[in-house]
Amino acid sequence: MTLQICPQVYQVGGDGLSHPHDCCVYLVEANDNLALIDAGAGRGTTRILENIARCGFSPASVSYILITHGHIDHIGGLQELQAQTGAEVVAHELELDAVEKGNPRLTAASWYGVKYRPVKVDRVIRRDGETLTTGNTEFVFLHTPGHTPGSLSILCRCSGLKVLFGQDIHGPFNKEWGSDIKEWGRSMQRLLELEADILCEGHFGIYQPATAVRDYIESYLRQYKR
Repeated sequence: MTLQICPQVYQVGGDGLSHPHDCCVYLVEANDNLALIDAGAGRGTTRILENIARCGFSPASVSYILITHGHIDHIGGLQELQAQTGAEVVAHELELDAVEKGNPRLTAASWYGVKYRPVKVDRVIRRDGETLTTGNTEFVFLHTPGHTPGSLSILCRCSGLKVLFGQDIHGPFNKEWGSDIKEWGRSMQRLLELEADILCEGHFGIYQPATAVRDYIESYLRQYKR
């Protein structure tokens, strides 16, 4: 089972698609190149690869794996996915201790009972608003700290629609991860200003149209203000 969200964008991983421990894993088609958003926890990697094939694509066409942050449910499958696809890994510089060094406090691997295998990041995002163009698609990396210090939200246009990959908008927050709820609030306000047509969230699925995206983000802003 796979889910086409809009032209060029698919969900290929997550609870019900790959493994219950996986975050939502998204696939973006950019002409002959593919990009994955996050990698799941590691127990559903075979299913993720199978789902890519079910969408009609070869896993070997995955050129990039874009990491939104370094929690184990988003990076646990990274080593195997990179090995199977040869893709370049992209992540924010503030997440390198998790992704490249496997700091267990930052990966939260013990929450899932997963042993993380560190992976070298090929492209390090150091500035807010950096872009990556592959095929006919430009990805814009927005530094949106709060859930973790180096959290990224990724914006792209697909068939005229503004698609926002805003993983873990819902939180949670933990001092061990470097969470900062005030920073998160500022990040959420920034995402609202984008007026995205579609939100692909980290665990709770897809929201569209733009009014539903706004309602979802605002619901968490209200919740955490209590």
